[in-house]
This record gives sequence, C-alpha cells and structure tokens, in this order.
Amino acid sequence: MGRDARPEAGAEQPLVVLRDVGKVYHSGEGTLAALRGVNGAFWRGEFVGVVGKSGAGKSTLLNMITGVDHLTSGEVIVDGTSIHTLGENALALWRGRNVGVVYQSFELLPSLSLLDNVMFPMDLCGLYHPVQSPRRALDLLRQVGIEEHAGKTPSEISGGQQQRVAIARALANDPPLVVADEPTGNLDSATAETILELFGHLVGQGRTVVMVTHDETLASRFHRVFTLEDGVLREGAPGA
Repeated sequence: MGRDARPEAGAEQPLVVLRDVGKVYHSGEGTLAALRGVNGAFWRGEFVGVVGKSGAGKSTLLNMITGVDHLTSGEVIVDGTSIHTLGENALALWRGRNVGVVYQSFELLPSLSLLDNVMFPMDLCGLYHPVQSPRRALDLLRQVGIEEHAGKTPSEISGGQQQRVAIARALANDPPLVVADEPTGNLDSATAETILELFGHLVGQGRTVVMVTHDETLASRFHRVFTLEDGVLREGAPGA
C-alpha cells in the first residue's frame, strides 16, 4: 500500500482533526513542550503513519487523539466530537466505543483467556451480551487468524500472536478509528509484515488507522506519512 492510494476526500469531513494542539509538561526541572501547535486531518479509510525518533512526541500525540491525556492548548475533533470538552466519565465511554488502541507491549490481561481479553472492552462500555459478545470475540480472533487459541492465556502464545489478539481487542466495539503505538517494534520482520497486512485489511473495511513508528523504512506502507520532530508535525517522510 503506497501513499498514492490515499482515498479521495471529496466533500466528506475528515474523521480526525487536530487544530493547534499543544502539550506542555511541567516538572521540577522546568517545562517541556512535547507538542507545538500541531495541525492535521486524517480521513476515513486512511492508513496514516507518524514517523519520529524516540522522544519526538509520538505517544503524546496519540494520547491527545484518544483523550488519554489532557491537552494544553488547541482542539482535537474526532467524528464531529471535540473530545477534550467531555467530562472524564463521558470521555472514557466515548473512547471505549469509538477508538481501538494497539500498544507495542500488547497490554493483555494475563489472567484472562484470549477470548475474555477481547470481550473486556465490551464489558467496560456496557456493551457485553452473554450470547452475542463471545460470538463476536471469537469471530474477531478468527479474523486475525488465532481462533484456535481462544481458550489460552497470553503467556501461552507468542509475541506476534499476542499482538494479533491486541488488534482483535481493539476492534471489540467496532470503532471507526484505530491508533497503534509502535505495534511492530517488538516483532520480527515476518510477523511485523503480517501485522501491517492486518492494518491494511482494516483500512479496506473503511476504518482509519493512525500508526506511530520510529522505523522510517515503513513510510511507503502508508497512504500518507507525517514526520514528528521536537513536537512539530509536518506532512512528508523524514528528509523529504
């Protein structure tokens, strides 16, 4: 999938809009501007890559998009909702129903089966159904090619398989937006390729996938690539 495959925006509104987003952290050693007036728009059905070195602000940017952390200035709009105007409870419910998050370290619950891990977000958002939820969770595990391990715990499968489960969990509530924080960072090249292909499949279904990575060689895999450096976001691959 190359950047020339970007969907036509037309009159459609972007799914994600970033307007002058700033984030400043305060500590005893002073202040750190992690994001500096970030602007951007991501469309439905688009695979967006954000490339930057460690400490560039990539995870902070994702935290702004998901509402996990508070912004210092600016606005983040997702599917028409200015998310940072929501109260904490409303924001948590919104996040659970509208955003799927995939972490580098998987973040699966070790005591739960893979099936229960996938159903966990349904329960958190009040969407659990005793018959339909297990069926949906098993279908999601089937989509990522790991249904035969549904009854196992995370420690009983490989890292690549755990990342597949994490993707299935991110899709539990059928969100329009999936964000991924260095999802291939701990994987070998063959397994990483499988994960990228899974993301491509999700984009083909009409979802928006925003992935941050330090690996500049992945730039050609995205519809569009952005570079984040010292808290400043610009469209284009590093060095372009």
